[in-house]
Amino acid sequence: MEKIRITAAGFTFVAHTHPDAPQTVAAFKKLLPYRQQLIHVRWSGEGVWVPLGDWSPGLTYENHTSHPSVGDILFYPGGYSETEIIWAYGACSFSSKMGQLAGNHFLTVVEGREHLAAMGKKILWQGAQDVLFEVID
Repeated sequence: MEKIRITAAGFTFVAHTHPDAPQTVAAFKKLLPYRQQLIHVRWSGEGVWVPLGDWSPGLTYENHTSHPSVGDILFYPGGYSETEIIWAYGACSFSSKMGQLAGNHFLTVVEGREHLAAMGKKILWQGAQDVLFEVID
């Protein structure tokens, strides 16, 4: 497992890559360091996401779930809805206007979990916030 530092909405987190999603981890690592904005989910509950539109890394499902736990980060490879990264900060059931979806669980927050709810609420009430994903050497 490798460590990824995530700086989001003024908070810093450390996540481990998930060994059961090696293809997703490899595809994501090619993007690092990755800067984007997090916005609050629309249908999924207590989560934030990075919409990636029509971009397709050529992934299929591995280690996928519709019910991420707090601190789980999923990669949805596209299909019924746009490609995206979704990050649960509370109760979350991954959905879109097309219905329930499943994403590849590829990162798990292991440090900074106590700030997840504050991060999510800040994004909910203050709007899109910057996020940076980078490998920790």
